[in-house]
Order: sequence, then structure tokens, then C-alpha cells
Amino acid sequence: MEKVKLKLVGITYNQIESGVYAVILQQEGGTRRIPIIIGFPEAQAIECKLQEVVTPRPLTHDLMVNVMSSFGVSLHEVNIYKLPNGVFAAELVLSDGDRTHVVDSRSSDAIALAIRVGAPIYTTVEVLDEAGFEPGENGKKRTTGPEAPRKSQKDEQPVSSFNPDMSLKNIDQLKADMQKAAEAENYEEAARIKAEIDRRMNNEKKETGETEAAD
Repeated sequence: MEKVKLKLVGITYNQIESGVYAVILQQEGGTRRIPIIIGFPEAQAIECKLQEVVTPRPLTHDLMVNVMSSFGVSLHEVNIYKLPNGVFAAELVLSDGDRTHVVDSRSSDAIALAIRVGAPIYTTVEVLDEAGFEPGENGKKRTTGPEAPRKSQKDEQPVSSFNPDMSLKNIDQLKADMQKAAEAENYEEAARIKAEIDRRMNNEKKETGETEAAD
């Protein structure tokens, strides 16, 4: 069965339906995307890694990576497939150097582990044909079942979207807030603050680059 490599694009959340998150995977070398509905804890685990939020203690997926490493086990790859009822699931392909084991997993947990160790994520052509959509195809997604987005993309916003309350603070204050949020184990808030810091720093780099170009 032909496999297709996927890359993680990001996470969106639905402002209308509370608690509805979707992780977006895109075909590598292509434009088709697969949305997979996930819960808040899983979204938090993925977003913390994407935003490189430093936590005082390892999160569950970080702990699992540490345990695997202690026993000399590595995650070789992740394969995402679709169950008959429409729910996405995954297989973890683990190796200890001599033997390979395949372990059943929730797709969200598999993705959270894969991005922590840099393992490739794959699906099949069949799944991509059935559940994939092109960006901008609002209302045309063929995804069905529990994993299907319940609203069109226009209702979804990035998890790390701008928070107006942050506009009154400078970067140093935001960094302090991020550290406090992480110490309080409010990792979603820490991830949001980290995204705002990155946004400002990227804007400063662009402005500096434009100024130098003008000179």
C-alpha cells in the first residue's frame, strides 16, 4: 500500500464550539491537507512542543520519550489510518535496534510523540483521497465521522492567535508571564504568549530588514 508523507501545519480551534480543536497535516510536496479533531489535552501537548514552551516537569509525551530513550527504544515512524467508523487512528513503529514493534495509538498521541523525536508521519493514498482537502475548499471537505471539522475553516482560528490583552505589555513582560504560566502548568496560555513573542520578534526582524534595504 503506497504511503504518503505528511507534515504538521498547525492546530486550529473553533471559537463557536468550545473545546473543538483540529490538528492539520499536509501532504509533503503537495497541497492537500487532513484535519483531525483532537481534545484539549492533546492540542496543548502538541502546541507546547511547537512553541518550544519549557515546562518545569515533563509532560506525559515528554515522559514517554524519556522512558523509551532509557530503554534504548526509538520511534521509527508513525502511520495514520482511518477506522471503519471514520475515526483516525495510528500505529507507532518502534525499534530497539534489533527488533521492530508496531503499537496501536490514538492519532493525536502519535503526532505528539513524532514531533518530539523528529519521526516521520505517514498515511496512505486512500486516506488522503478520502479525507484530504485543498486549502480554501470551505464546505467541500470529504472528511466524515467524529474526526470531521464541525465548522468551515472561516470559523477556525489558530490556537496561538493574538490576544488583545498582550498588546499593553512589552516582550520582557510577556516572557515573565510565559514563565509564570509554565510554572503554574497552564501550558496553553504559555504557548499563546510564546506565539505572541515570536510574532513581535519576527515583525521586528522584518522592519529591521526593510530599514537596512532602504539605506
